[in-house]
Amino acid sequence: MTVMEAVKKFEQLARLCPELVPNEKEKVRRMMKMFRTDISKQVSAGSSPPTLVFNCISRAIRAEYWINQDKEARAQILKREKRRRPW
Repeated sequence: MTVMEAVKKFEQLARLCPELVPNEKEKVRRMMKMFRTDISKQVSAGSSPPTLVFNCISRAIRAEYWINQDKEARAQILKREKRRRPW
């Protein structure tokens, strides 16, 4: 699930059950659980974890972008390596 899909799903669920996310801190905590593990690790890393939903989403989008860039670069390297192998 992409970050934007997770955000949409979270907003739908938060509208249905507002008592589960009474404040901003709880919203951020629950939203982080909806992201993929690799994304939530990058979002929560650093000296100051996100305290606002907006910050959480923007960090997650950035993390997703760089994770995807890294995957593409690795795939291209593997593709080049396979071409070089004579067997």
